[in-house]
Amino acid sequence: MIRDITIGQYYPSGSIIHRLDPRVKLIGTFLFILSLFLFDSLYGYIAVTIFLFTAIKLSKVPVLYILRGLKAVIVLLLFTTFFNLFFKTGNRIIFEYGIIKISDKGVYDSVFTIIRLTYLIIGSSLMTFTTTPNQLTDGLEKVLHPLNHIKVPVHEIAMMMSIALRFIPILLEETDKIMKAQMARGADFESGGLIKKAKSLIPLLVPLFVSAFRRANDLAMAMEARCYRGGEGRTKMKPLRYHSRDVVSYVIILTYLATTIVIGIFDRNPFI
Repeated sequence: MIRDITIGQYYPSGSIIHRLDPRVKLIGTFLFILSLFLFDSLYGYIAVTIFLFTAIKLSKVPVLYILRGLKAVIVLLLFTTFFNLFFKTGNRIIFEYGIIKISDKGVYDSVFTIIRLTYLIIGSSLMTFTTTPNQLTDGLEKVLHPLNHIKVPVHEIAMMMSIALRFIPILLEETDKIMKAQMARGADFESGGLIKKAKSLIPLLVPLFVSAFRRANDLAMAMEARCYRGGEGRTKMKPLRYHSRDVVSYVIILTYLATTIVIGIFDRNPFI
């Protein structure tokens, strides 16, 4: 499962999505996530599916590589499905056994909640696959720049988020190395019950935390040695500038958002 976590990783490619301004991708991802909650009907999910998989096709990131990241959140998806399936009441009971009741609305909500969460994760992952950490930092700083007027440390916030995303694949790689080293010494992470598996993680977590703190300390010393003093007065080697493709992307994203709003207004969930 460690190898299946893909969030925070960058997939290099020369696609049109990779060449977009990071501000377009950040705002587009936010609007895409927002659009998932603007409707509750089949036509809305069809529109989202077309938009999302068109973006994946244009990004040239393999679909199987993106879907591999869903394995890490399968427990969350199953947990959400369970609650929607057994605790949502509807007009028609499909299955009943004792206190267990499954209604038509429960099935409907379970299916589309899974789709909604899956698309949310895929859309967010696609942004990190097509945006380098440096671009992400610059884009976040530009998008949040108006908050500087109310004394919000925008540069520091963007820097922390970028470092956190960059450290995810590094820590996953470190975890994989520690697991292999422990298994070579006879550690067993697979067999046994839940309590035994939890106890077997202790030899893994201790060196992982030590490694994480060591890396954080090395990074802090490196930044201090290079006279890093925050964002005030700093210049950019590659300042962000909008191009025609970015303007076209904004138009497409806003058209998509308007479509989902219209669908949400006129096409209601039949189980409400």
